[in-house]
Amino acid sequence: MGFMYLAVEDELSEEVGIRIIKGVLGSGFAFKTLRKNGFGYLKSKIESFIEMSQYYPVLMITDLDKEACAPKLKEKWFKSLEKPERFIFRIAVREIESWVLADTDDFAAYLGVRPSLLPKNPDALLDPKATLINIAKKAKKPLRLDIVPEQGAIAVQGLGYNRALCQFIREQWDCQRAASRSESLSRACTRVAELRSN
Repeated sequence: MGFMYLAVEDELSEEVGIRIIKGVLGSGFAFKTLRKNGFGYLKSKIESFIEMSQYYPVLMITDLDKEACAPKLKEKWFKSLEKPERFIFRIAVREIESWVLADTDDFAAYLGVRPSLLPKNPDALLDPKATLINIAKKAKKPLRLDIVPEQGAIAVQGLGYNRALCQFIREQWDCQRAASRSESLSRACTRVAELRSN
């Protein structure tokens, strides 16, 4: 049985990371999650994660957000640090929600909407979370109430947002199908698959 660390920004990224590990490496690959809300924790601990990867692989997932491109973000985070082979640094373009949206048919079925409402190229979206919430406005009522913020609310997402999306990831999301519509996810799956031969 193999072992690795999974370092992520938030609860939704954690569920996606777990599904990638299980989907690519199988359930026999053990892991421990490292998470405190936000990318600040990941960025501040990057030297520690690099050191940990000398002993066990580390998969770290962060969002591109407003950064111009993945190489720019990587340059800012690593600076002069060397990235070991077993430190898998993956960037969701532009947010983890784009990887959620990439499993088009399953997510459409979960929401109860037409697959044609979902984007063909989620990596090209400037604001995947906003896109997801707009699609969820047409979802079945329980999910719509969970995902979409109440009218006039300060919050950008519904109170049950994480609960609803994490349930979808755990029960239905398929990383291999999603990878066919997301280049950034496909690259993540390919890098994780390399651990099978290490």
